[in-house]
Amino acid sequence: MSFELHPQLANDTTVIGHFPLCVALLHKDSAVPWVILVPKRAQLKELHHLPMQEQHQFLLESQAVSQALEAIFQPDKLNLGALGNMVPQLHIHHIARFKNDIAWPGPLWGNTQGEFRDEAEQQAMLIRIQNVLSLSSMFSKA
Repeated sequence: MSFELHPQLANDTTVIGHFPLCVALLHKDSAVPWVILVPKRAQLKELHHLPMQEQHQFLLESQAVSQALEAIFQPDKLNLGALGNMVPQLHIHHIARFKNDIAWPGPLWGNTQGEFRDEAEQQAMLIRIQNVLSLSSMFSKA
């Protein structure tokens, strides 16, 4: 069975690019900068189901995304999360949080207005993140 991105993730995000293990996605929610890593493995629901070598690769890719979000946006905190209650496909959220964001200090889920960035804003953020991630030899643009 081949990897396919869950339709909800495809609808709510724009592809930033690819790492060896994961596809990197930019969430369209306008509340905060929000990147999602999805391992390109079919039927995967839990991180610990990956072989240890791929778990290590995930950590390298997650570190690259986290460092990029810090460098670009200087957040007060980075939130990482893998809920999967609504979208069972394994996906790990990397969310730049700010003391003045709509949900601070609570969780973002269910606490935003659910408004998407317009296309120009989404593309501008996408390019900023791609430019920083492209400094990593692991990353390739979509």
